[in-house]
Amino acid sequence: MSDSTRVLVVTSSILGTHGQSLGLAQSFQRAAEQREGVSLTLRDVVADDLPHLGLEELSSWQVPEEERSAAQRELAARSDDLISEVLDHDVIVLAVPMYNLGIPSQLKAWFDRVLRAGRTFRYTENGPVGLVEGKRAILLGARGGKYAGTPMDSQTPHISHMLGLMGISQLDSVFAEGLNMGDDAKEAALTEAHQQIETLVKAL
Repeated sequence: MSDSTRVLVVTSSILGTHGQSLGLAQSFQRAAEQREGVSLTLRDVVADDLPHLGLEELSSWQVPEEERSAAQRELAARSDDLISEVLDHDVIVLAVPMYNLGIPSQLKAWFDRVLRAGRTFRYTENGPVGLVEGKRAILLGARGGKYAGTPMDSQTPHISHMLGLMGISQLDSVFAEGLNMGDDAKEAALTEAHQQIETLVKAL
């Protein structure tokens, strides 16, 4: 990476300060703050309280900017601002808990606004092509059970495909798993995850 690396950290835990995925994000933040030339932007999609994407908001994207009503401009700004934030950063860090084998609905609401045809990807005769270039992503996953590498892990492919739709194909993952499988398993998993995070941050 260049000497100036801009990192966007997106958190999505509904448990507030008790969320283990937030703990992983904070570990990343502490390590990154020790690095010269690394700047961080924090985006908490739960605190943002993004609503589920609806037809009215989706339709506002289809109206030329100069023709939008005041209400349409306000609705379209949600997506416009989030897309600009992604484009302004070099690394996208997603701190993600696993809820019922999937991602939090708040994070899905974020993806629904940054995955936008004509802005972050386009359709071609050969399928969609990502328009977001030169970026990498890091997934920090916190899970009560152990799912990585098994058919039960529907979360990781989903995230990978959504990032890939934008054109972000480089994805590094750190998982803290088995967090509800006893104190010893939890401590060991978190210790290993924090060590992996430090290694990733050193490579920024």
